[in-house]
Amino acid sequence: MKQRMVVISNRLPIVVSQDDHGEWQINPGSGGLVTAMTPVMKANQGVWVGWPGCDEDAPIGRLLDTFAEKEGYSLAAVPLSEEEVEKYYFGFSNETLWPLFHDMLGNCHFNRDHFEAYKKVNRKFAERTAEVSLPDDFIWVHDYQLAMTGWNLRQLGQWQRLAFFLHIPFPETDLFRRLPWKNELLLSLLAYDLIGFQTLRDHRNFVRCATSLVPGVKIVSRHRNYTILRHGERTFRAGHFPISIDFEDFSARAKTKEVADAAWYLHENFEERQIILGIDRLDYTKGIPERFLAFERALEKYPEMEGKVSLLQVVVPSRTMVPDYMDLKAYLEQLAGHINGRFSMHSWVPLRFHYRSLDPVQLLAHYRSAEIALITPLRDGMNLVAKEYCACSVDNLGVLILSEFAGAVDQLGKHALLVNPYDVETTADTIFKAFIMPEGERRRRMTLLRSQIKRFDVHQWTKSFISKLK
Repeated sequence: MKQRMVVISNRLPIVVSQDDHGEWQINPGSGGLVTAMTPVMKANQGVWVGWPGCDEDAPIGRLLDTFAEKEGYSLAAVPLSEEEVEKYYFGFSNETLWPLFHDMLGNCHFNRDHFEAYKKVNRKFAERTAEVSLPDDFIWVHDYQLAMTGWNLRQLGQWQRLAFFLHIPFPETDLFRRLPWKNELLLSLLAYDLIGFQTLRDHRNFVRCATSLVPGVKIVSRHRNYTILRHGERTFRAGHFPISIDFEDFSARAKTKEVADAAWYLHENFEERQIILGIDRLDYTKGIPERFLAFERALEKYPEMEGKVSLLQVVVPSRTMVPDYMDLKAYLEQLAGHINGRFSMHSWVPLRFHYRSLDPVQLLAHYRSAEIALITPLRDGMNLVAKEYCACSVDNLGVLILSEFAGAVDQLGKHALLVNPYDVETTADTIFKAFIMPEGERRRRMTLLRSQIKRFDVHQWTKSFISKLK
């Protein structure tokens, strides 16, 4: 792509920290979006706009200049006050849009003050972008925190090609209608030239919302993975573009001696038992309590599993000051204690619950050592953990158990074992099916899963999305 790209996301792709001597340092961040965008940003010397995520003491200007010199593309910081972060991010973004878009109306809080803060911060992002963008740039806005940034850019006279990608699900019309500010949000989304979603379901939900809730929005034509719509004088596209991972990078790192040694050491702690792995950020959408209950039911129903399998659940800390999340953590600890109290035997603890982050080597070691991955979100935009696990199953012996409510099911569902996480009984049966699965079937399924992810990796995702704007 010859045009310069301007990427806008809530956080900049960096980690700002101080070393043991108090010196400030800046390092590239990690994650699927950073992996996908970095090669493109370097190729066209692009600009990434976002909140730096550090306090005012950091010499952010100097640090960003250092980053640009080293990485080959620029960063533009949007400073946010504590109040703005509290109301825009923790408030409207994560107490309103996050649960609403994940079909969890009971967790929603509708607060006008939070919505006003959301609008102001989106305006702030747009103003900073207008300062650094050029007339022929391609501007790509990412995720639910910044849905209204495009509309603000248009109000500021920015008429570049403008795209938006939603990394989480988009709700059905009846659920979206519950949002008091639905029309403002939808009209803001119509300012983009291309709106991308993870799945066909999300794509269709948006089209139905736009055509039924916004007067004058009409469908012009339908295509394989996108729809052309018209609103007034403007036409725009909405489509589905499932995000992925850098398969080659994960697979290559999983084969290194450092990861292999760490995986061997990890499995030694479980002796000859199969490891069922769960890795999730602490969140009520991830279905972790339901997973624990299904594992408990499997132990009840299939006594031949006793002493031969362990569930290793890693929960990455998230929103640690939010009471609902702390309550969830306490409940998980209580459930784990209950299950271990029922089934533990000498030298066997059936459920190991760890509340911590994993460094990159340990993360890959967990993926590589586990015979079974149990990924059971109640709702998920994509769930890249499922793809990362398959990429790291380099011996092709892993079994993927996947919730039918994860976006990844559209690509991986044919060769994974699918479950409804609300159905504890059937999920327990599926856990046992994975436990006794013959080696030949394991190899066949995982080989096909890895082939699918390799073919449609994160670089293909980027190309596919950008091509729809040409």
